[in-house]
Amino acid sequence: MLFFRFKAYSLFCILINLSLTAQTYEKHYLFKNHKEGYKVYRIPTIIKTTSGKLLAFCEGRRNLMDNGDIDIVMKTSADNGTTWSRLKVIWDAGKNTCGNPSPVFDRVTASIVIAATLNNERVFVLRSKDEGLNWEQPQEITPAVKPNGWGWYAAGPVHAIQLEQSAFKNRIVVPCNHTVTGIERHISHVIYSDDSGVSWKLGGGVPNEKTDECTLAELTDGSILLNMRNSDRALPCRKTSISNDGGITWSYAAFDSSLIEPICQGALLRYSFSPDILLFSNPSHKKKRKNLTLSISYDQGKTWTKHINICHNKSAYSDMAVLNNGDVLCLFETGKVLPYSGIAVKIISREMINK
Repeated sequence: MLFFRFKAYSLFCILINLSLTAQTYEKHYLFKNHKEGYKVYRIPTIIKTTSGKLLAFCEGRRNLMDNGDIDIVMKTSADNGTTWSRLKVIWDAGKNTCGNPSPVFDRVTASIVIAATLNNERVFVLRSKDEGLNWEQPQEITPAVKPNGWGWYAAGPVHAIQLEQSAFKNRIVVPCNHTVTGIERHISHVIYSDDSGVSWKLGGGVPNEKTDECTLAELTDGSILLNMRNSDRALPCRKTSISNDGGITWSYAAFDSSLIEPICQGALLRYSFSPDILLFSNPSHKKKRKNLTLSISYDQGKTWTKHINICHNKSAYSDMAVLNNGDVLCLFETGKVLPYSGIAVKIISREMINK
């Protein structure tokens, strides 16, 4: 009898612990599936304004599919991610797919500028002049940034950047990718604006095919590092390229064998110029979307010498922002069976990031 009581008590404790773990995990979700009007939330990205306000964006979907009726939605935080606003829809085009948001805070006009796509065919820009309270009507820029012969098109999906160190200071650069009509293989490229997102031009693309969703960071010498999702399985790792002219031309994309990946989006972030610290987040696994990891470089991305686990479990797309106190907030997809139960938040302390 004592044995069975012990077994029952042990099972009870296990169930209680599992329940507490689930509740704790649940509290980390910022966008949770089947909450606030949408069945699925995917494709997270986040930026911070100079006032310290955080704006988190993602796609609100009716199902898990990448097409169909999809809206771009947002939440904001004014206290370093401790509390968040209610969900706000910022682009709803009926049954169309509004997706791939790539936001940036423009320091010149103090505006939020977002490049995004409609049905992965047309490119638009959304703008807010009051830190996300109100949004202007989306403006189409497709003719300026999509040549004839290009097919599928996506911005980001990750934050864009505004250059600080080079002769191209204040240029907004948006990471993108496209296909050429008749060819399914993706190619990474950028678009840019020198007037705070009013007008746009097509930048350069990498010479290689089998590059894809990409992310940018400015280096200390003013050059730009492009880090790319890689569908070339010769090596299961990221690819990188460098531009020395503000994004007009790019070097041949090379493998970065220190950053393994299962073919998935990743996020690159400039933490500080002095000291030189770059951050990169992605599922650090050769085959599966799991083990989301923050990798840190102290030498402009040449080596990644420090790795901090963000989520051991299923995890996929992510983005990051540096908080006013120096901590880093990571926004990422995660779940139990699939990594798409919602979009969670985790904060990494500045003590873990600095040498």
